[in-house]
Amino acid sequence: MGVDQHGQELTVAAARALRNGIAHNALLGIIEIAGLQDPNEMIVEVKVAVPYPEQVREAEVLAVLPSGRKTLTVEAGGMVVDGLAIPSLNDKNHEMLIAVAAVTVLVETE
Repeated sequence: MGVDQHGQELTVAAARALRNGIAHNALLGIIEIAGLQDPNEMIVEVKVAVPYPEQVREAEVLAVLPSGRKTLTVEAGGMVVDGLAIPSLNDKNHEMLIAVAAVTVLVETE
């Protein structure tokens, strides 16, 4: 899950959701077990759900991932909750935007 409390930037919320998802997981030994020569051989599929999918800048979200052949699917979901609009923090309105993300890592086998 990722939240943008101020500024109403869904790309920020989506990138935070992805960053939080990978920060709390590890793929120890995947290179050795799968016989990969390079971490970029992994296939990394990301699905993000946000309130306004058309506002997400996909390349910026995928830039969070350190390696892999990356794909992103953005769909409607997440949440919008009431917050406090503070103009000095670039708020456009009172919305706090919440994104959720799922990450799947695949390895091709022969």
